[in-house]
Amino acid sequence: MTRIGGAEMVDWNLAVATATRFVRPGPEISREEARAVVAELRRHAKASEEHVRSYTRMIPEGHEPEDTPVLVVDRAGWIRANVEGFRALLGPLLGKMRDRRGNGPGGAVLGAVGGKVTGVELGMLLSFLSSRVLGQYETFASAGRDLAASAGGGKLLLVAPNIVHVERELDVDPHDFRLWVALHEETHRTQFTGVPWLRDHLQGEIQSFLDETDVDPMTLLERLREAAQTFAGGSRPEGERGEDGEGGRSIVELVQTPAQREVLGRLTAVMSLLEGHADFVMDGVGPEVVGSVAEIREKFQQRRARGASRLDLALRKLLGLDAKLRQYRDGEKFVRAVVEEVGMDGFNRVWTSPNTLPTKAEIAAPADWVARVHRTTDQ
Repeated sequence: MTRIGGAEMVDWNLAVATATRFVRPGPEISREEARAVVAELRRHAKASEEHVRSYTRMIPEGHEPEDTPVLVVDRAGWIRANVEGFRALLGPLLGKMRDRRGNGPGGAVLGAVGGKVTGVELGMLLSFLSSRVLGQYETFASAGRDLAASAGGGKLLLVAPNIVHVERELDVDPHDFRLWVALHEETHRTQFTGVPWLRDHLQGEIQSFLDETDVDPMTLLERLREAAQTFAGGSRPEGERGEDGEGGRSIVELVQTPAQREVLGRLTAVMSLLEGHADFVMDGVGPEVVGSVAEIREKFQQRRARGASRLDLALRKLLGLDAKLRQYRDGEKFVRAVVEEVGMDGFNRVWTSPNTLPTKAEIAAPADWVARVHRTTDQ
């Protein structure tokens, strides 16, 4: 555990307790129907393995599906799994903050109080997110804990109540929708099991970003306060805008140093690739195995476009979730353009090494990636 003067900097147990206390209830469903949904999602996850492998021509190296288990969870289960991921990723950063604060006056008191406050804040964040995620390939959770990753380095989560909620909201065939979601998430599992270096590379980039973080808690607090004032209608410098040209900046943007901007550009590119590839695959496989895929995709896109309440949109902007939606769109366009130009095998050169991953600029200009990678590897 990361501590200051004997007190945890983040009270992880309080984070879980807070999140599970405030999480929204799921859709009304009978016990028999719930069991049927869980069983069907597990079947679809299993069936998706061969569909995705065949379409992508990606074969896991060194890991079989049983090494990365499929867990059909409720919202509380998703929360617990993600707390483990946060603990694994944030450990080094929290250690630096411990060293910065621990020897100062009142360090123990600040640690005790701050750990509780941060635990509550993290819990509220996870509560908000837990009702919105359909599935996730959890890559970073530490081994040996509840719902922890196996030796394969990850686990596939399917959040049953959220899937049921969305399929009802969209009024689509539930069996088709469940398979469609499973195809997307299985693509993520195939990416990480089929590309042995990808997990370590992504974790290294995230740690590089965190290593450059200004670890003074007071400075971080001031920047978070700036973010809160933005959404409370506070003043901001004339013309200050986010990366997408709209007013307001996310927490991630607010804490960047110049070095972090470089790392964030690379992370944005690889996340766009992974999300876009998953969207491309589930729509590519869809016509073969999901009879109503066209209806599902149209209604799902309309749902994304409709947005949500003013508060929900503010939270999405503050947390950077609007950027994730752009990653689906921009990444899918990149993958589609490359496959159309050089075929699936030509696209799969993207997985050769970190050097063949697209840059952020190349995500927007797929022909530049084709020219760089294929010119280099064909010579």
